[in-house]
Order: sequence, then C-alpha cells, then structure tokens
Amino acid sequence: MAIIYNATLTPDKPTLLGTWLDGRSWAGEGTDQILGAYRFDDPEGQVGVEVFLLRRGDKLLHVPLTYRSAPLPGHEEHLVGTLEHSVLGPRWAYDGTEDEVALACFRRALTGEQQQAELEIWEAGMFLGKRPQQVLISTESGAEDGDGSTEGGRLLLPHVLDEEPQGKRRLRARWEDQEMVVAALT
Repeated sequence: MAIIYNATLTPDKPTLLGTWLDGRSWAGEGTDQILGAYRFDDPEGQVGVEVFLLRRGDKLLHVPLTYRSAPLPGHEEHLVGTLEHSVLGPRWAYDGTEDEVALACFRRALTGEQQQAELEIWEAGMFLGKRPQQVLISTESGAEDGDGSTEGGRLLLPHVLDEEPQGKRRLRARWEDQEMVVAALT
C-alpha cells in the first residue's frame, strides 16, 4: 500500500514535473495536463514510486518518478528535483526510468508478481480511508514467440507514448475513457 499523507509539498508535484519536463527535448512544449497517476510499492519500503500520465501539447507522456529520503549516488543527471514534504521532510525525486527500484517494480508488474499499490490516506498516525485509483493498470500477453518466456527480456519503458511498446508481456493503463500500453517486456 502507498501511504498518502495530508501534507504540503514545496514545490508541488505539477511544478516539479513541469520544470523538469521543460528541460527535456523529448517532452515537447505546452501546458501540462496531468491525466492521472498510479503507484508501486517498494518491497523494502524505502523508495516511493509514482507514475504520471500527462498531456503536454500534442504529446502523451508517461513519467515514472521515485522519491528518496537522500540523494542517490551516481544518479545526479537523473535528478528531477528536490521537494520539501511537510510530514516526511526533504525528498529527492528521480527519473524512474533510470532508477533500479522503479525498474524492478515494472518488471515484477509485467511478470504478474506485483500489483499497483492501494492508496491509503493517513493523518497524524491515523488511517482515514482509501483513495480511489486514477489510473488502473493490468498486464496482458502480447506477441509471443517460442515458449513466451520473459526471462532476461528487455524492459521497454518509454516516456513518450506516440505508439504502444510491443513485447511478450505488456502493461496497460486505463484512465477516464482512455487506455494505452505504457510498458512491455520483450
């Protein structure tokens, strides 16, 4: 389960994402419209993994982020930014396509070993309820060859969803009245 705190984030997530995307040539230009997000649980309970679907101009983007309580050594070039969380303190946000914790979550999701995280709302140490999912993800079989094994398969995790990634196992995201394959294992 992902714990959602009643907290203030400085900067807020849309500002953090927008500032980072402004510096990415693949992100295009325009106003950001966040369509939804989903999360994975880190089995170690140390790293937050949140994935945003958003429109920017004419592009549909899939942006996995990881949140850490300390800088990730050797990943300075993948730092999205830092934010102050009023409950948890400083957080370092990284591009999840370059963070092994997020990549392992996607691999487990694609092989059916991990589901998206349930969203629990907490305040002052008390459970308040569950937040409904904005984006639902599911796995499906794709193009098969041989025995369909994904052992050692390559993970396809594009930021820009101009076409669906193809593979033996695919991760499909559904939000509002839309859906798209967002990741695949070859």
